[in-house]
Amino acid sequence: MTLVSQGNTLRVEGLTELNASNAASFRDQVRAALQGGHTQVDLDLNQTRFVDSSGLGALIAIHKTLCGRQGIVRLINPTSQVLQILELTRMHRIFEIAKS
Repeated sequence: MTLVSQGNTLRVEGLTELNASNAASFRDQVRAALQGGHTQVDLDLNQTRFVDSSGLGALIAIHKTLCGRQGIVRLINPTSQVLQILELTRMHRIFEIAKS
């Protein structure tokens, strides 16, 4: 996983899975990388094959952190598997989903 700061945006790339084994670490790394000026997190999910309930919890935790900053979390290019999970859990209504 790569974290790249671009102005007020923190971009996360290279995430292949978001599950119980890495969700807490993912959440903590993203929160630690957030700097004072960051009001947006872009998660590039084009390589993400699987997200479980722990991964969804980590996404919600990051979403709550950004809401405290009046910011947003965008999910960029989710794979069809990930998009299906987001739709089944209705989380596609919480996050902005975009194609780059």
